[in-house]
Amino acid sequence: MFLRILLSLNLAFFAVDLTSCQDKRDKKEIAKDEMRQKSLMFSGYEWIAEGSDENKISPGRNYFSCSDDNVWVDENGYLHLRITKREGKWYCAKVTLKESYSYNKYIFTVASRVNRLDRNVVGGLFTYLDDTNEIDIEFAKWGVKNNHDGQFIIQPAHNEGNSHRFKLKLRRTYSTHVIDWKQDKIVFLSYRGPYQENPPKRKIISEWSYTGQDIPIDDEEKVMINLWLYNGVPPSDNKEAEMIISFFKIL
Repeated sequence: MFLRILLSLNLAFFAVDLTSCQDKRDKKEIAKDEMRQKSLMFSGYEWIAEGSDENKISPGRNYFSCSDDNVWVDENGYLHLRITKREGKWYCAKVTLKESYSYNKYIFTVASRVNRLDRNVVGGLFTYLDDTNEIDIEFAKWGVKNNHDGQFIIQPAHNEGNSHRFKLKLRRTYSTHVIDWKQDKIVFLSYRGPYQENPPKRKIISEWSYTGQDIPIDDEEKVMINLWLYNGVPPSDNKEAEMIISFFKIL
């Protein structure tokens, strides 16, 4: 009788141990899934945040994470993208608008001083289909300390006339950036402060119109926002970096 009870107890402990191990595996798998992709609502639209597992991917050959440390919407409804360091690795962040809206006017209000990003950090607001059908607004010094930190780009960027660089010269936290994409023209605009329908000239940082041959075709492009490291090089100040978007609208 004693042996029978002892055997039953051993079997019970073994079953509990197996369940515990299974729970641990399930939690690890869930954690991996959360690192790969998650959905979030920002400014009335659904966005998809994506990670890269343990593989480096473009842009910049970086690790990306969609953990709550890297991508989240706060209590004010602001979207945060953050570059973090965990266990010796730097993780970048990106989100993609779930639906494609093609030819439209896209408005982004940034609620952080992107002119103060480290020289190895790149912030991007853009439409994307592939590397030759892409419209970019980027905040970056491209590794050079005193470089211009703003640019409007039509890919391929190496084609003559496809880029316009400028100094952001922000005075306060908020700035607004516009991509007005039409079939025959793309108009870019950056200005200081939150969104205004007709910002005064004194607030305008830079504006540029493009009518060249590389205007992307209408083919399921999606809006993306990202924060990443140029060439995968860590921030020169070894500090984590953040970009905050307070407002997004399609007109």
